[in-house]
Amino acid sequence: MSIEVDVVRVFTDANGHHGNALGIVDAALVPADRRQGLAAELGFSETIFVELPGPGAASTRAQIFTPATELPFAGHPTVGLSWWLRERGAAVDVLEVPAGPVTTYVDHGMTWVRAKPDWAPEFTLHPKPDSAAVVSTRADSFDSGHHYVWAWAGEGAIRSRMFAPLMGIPEDEATGAAAVRITEHLRRSLHITQGRGSQIYTVYSKDGWVDVGGRVHPDRTLSA
Repeated sequence: MSIEVDVVRVFTDANGHHGNALGIVDAALVPADRRQGLAAELGFSETIFVELPGPGAASTRAQIFTPATELPFAGHPTVGLSWWLRERGAAVDVLEVPAGPVTTYVDHGMTWVRAKPDWAPEFTLHPKPDSAAVVSTRADSFDSGHHYVWAWAGEGAIRSRMFAPLMGIPEDEATGAAAVRITEHLRRSLHITQGRGSQIYTVYSKDGWVDVGGRVHPDRTLSA
């Protein structure tokens, strides 16, 4: 049986360019023991499997997979799924993922989720002197771990790239979980330009939560 996969790009710029591709799949179509394999076959940095909510439901459950492993939480899949559900008329307030309940909302034309930093993987942070040093970093510099290369690019703004080879992601175009971690590290709200030009926004709260948000753009539908 053919499985329909909707693809959206998460954390695009204002013109709908760039962003990180996300595969979205109805969980009812794929048994739990086949989801990791499908994520590897699709090859997106993350694929999310969602239990489609019924009419008026305030929450729903989802699972997130990279090509190599399941994640308890990730930013670009939860932001992308929240937008996708709203576009289908099935908006929910909470996405239940293994890490915990992810609150989601829309503000200033962007889709946001709220997360605890310790839900995200640990990243080795590599501060650089300027944006040019970030851009010139070679992906083959890293053969293990989770690496976040960044530099200040103005007041409250940073330039970044992320590499996670053991997760099957040589380089990620836009990483919400890493945005949550760097926001906690710097203890301030940020505007992040990552990868080729993806745009991520965060809001730091002293109560232990970080909001991460951005724009989402529809890309295509494919069959797997």
